[in-house]
This record gives sequence, structure tokens and C-alpha cells, in this order.
Amino acid sequence: MRLDVGMDQRVAQSLDRAAEAVLRHVRNPVRAQALGLRLSHVGAPTELAYQRYTPSLSVVLAGRKRSIVGDDDQVWGRDRFIITPVDIPVVAGVVDTDPRRGFLAARWKLAPVLVGEVAAAMPGNGQPSGSMDRLGTWTPDLADAYARLLTLLDEPEHIPVLGPLVAREIVLRLLQTDQAPRVLAAVDNGDPVVPHAVRILTDRMAEPWSMSMLASEIRTSRPTLFRRFKEATSMTPMQYLKRLRLGEARHRIVVLGESAAQAAAAVGYRSAPHFSRDYRLLYGASPAADGARLRGRLRHGGTDGRLGPDA
Repeated sequence: MRLDVGMDQRVAQSLDRAAEAVLRHVRNPVRAQALGLRLSHVGAPTELAYQRYTPSLSVVLAGRKRSIVGDDDQVWGRDRFIITPVDIPVVAGVVDTDPRRGFLAARWKLAPVLVGEVAAAMPGNGQPSGSMDRLGTWTPDLADAYARLLTLLDEPEHIPVLGPLVAREIVLRLLQTDQAPRVLAAVDNGDPVVPHAVRILTDRMAEPWSMSMLASEIRTSRPTLFRRFKEATSMTPMQYLKRLRLGEARHRIVVLGESAAQAAAAVGYRSAPHFSRDYRLLYGASPAADGARLRGRLRHGGTDGRLGPDA
């Protein structure tokens, strides 16, 4: 399904080039990794699945997917892109495929050090502030740079030289879009509130956190923590923690074979009914029923309960 109505033709042409490059190299993950890319090709819609997005630029090049981050529920395609500045738990799945290309996507690693270097060389860049749409809007220059990165897959001998140059240009072009504040949130040396909070919640998710406790741990105020975390992730810290816990619990039930009670306790739930209610709201089934279904799929080469299409 093409979503080019209203799209700048220069953007559409660049994304077409990028899509064809993904089709040619989607089965060559080693070459893609050399450029910081993870490529995905799916032939049919999929169910929603838990994923962990690391700092990245996520792009759908054909088809559409649904992404749920906290209370933000979006269906999007190649006319937009998503910046993930810090590790974020996401529930996502493919909802539409293109008749010719299926569902194509690419996720590009957003290196905080590189963002910091490029931002420091650009005049007039302040700290992230204000609110913005979680979906970014392409500019012709950004789409062109992105297409040139993808087409480097055809010239692996040039990747060591040209790859870093194109990567710097992509960051520069991103900093010229409406997503600049979210891109800058990936840099943890100037404003470490969000990266620090994410590390604590990820590494110590089983502890009984509250907003006050987390703010005290990272030595900031509750309003500052709430505002900056929401700007960067589209979630509050407690929503983020809940999604982390439910994703890890599903992995434990499906892959490790733990009972719902064991998984709930391991990720920090103190109440089994509370865990079951949250799990059913997110995944649409009880932990036991969902786990049995996914274990059956896993035995036949299906999902592992944690990952869905990579984009």
C-alpha cells in the first residue's frame, strides 16, 4: 500500500532507492551491521509483539506498522519516521504490506557520541524542550542522505570511508527537522536525567520504584524528571517501568517456561491479580493462555515472545 499522497516527490524517490537496497540486502545482516542497520522484510501482517528499541532512527519503507509506546498508539508508514533517543519498550506489529515489496523496514543505530559531536558543531542548538509528535516528517535532504546510506550496501568496500561521512550528514539533517529535541535527548553528557533514569529502571526493574524514589536516586526534582522523560520517550517513568516489566515477564513465561506467578515476582509485581490485569490489557489474553499459545508457535519456529518486526 503506497502512502505517497502529498509526499514530496524528491522524498518519495529517495525512499524508493532505499527500499530497493533493503530488498537486495535484507538477507545479508553482516553487511547491514557494518552500517549500523537492522533490516526487516515481512510478507504478511503480524500480531503485536514486545520489542526493545535502542537509540535509533526507525523507518518503514513499504507497508505500515502499528507502534504502541505508553499511551501513544500510532499506525505509520514510509511518510514518517521515528526517533528513539534512549532504550524504549514498544509493542508493535505489521498492519499492512505493499503488494510488490511486502513490509520493509530499517532501523539505524543512533550513536549518542556522534549526535553530541554534530550538535556541538552546529550553532544555536539548545537543550530539548517542549512537546512534539512522536512521528517525524521527512525533508528532501534527510531522505537523500538516508538513501545514500542504504545504497552503500551495494558498495561494501566503500563503507569504512563513506559510512561515517553519511552518518554525520544524517544526524545533521535530523537536527534540522521537527525531531531535533528528541535526537538531542540521546546525548547523556549534557542532560543525563533521562538516560540515567532509563538505566536504573532497566537494571533494577524488580525494585518497588515510585516517582519520588526515582527522582531522588538521580538527584533531580519530580517535575523535571516527569517532563524530560515524557518528552524523550512519550511515556512517564512509571508507564515505562510497567511496559518493561510486562515485556520481560512475557519473555520469562514463553522462553524460560516460568509460571505467571514466578515471572510476576521476578519483574517486581507484588500482586498476582494486578499482574494478570495489566498483562491482559496489553496482550489481550491471560498470562497462562498467551504463554501456551506462544510456546506452541516457538516450537514451530515462530516468535519468542519478545521480538517482532525490526523497525
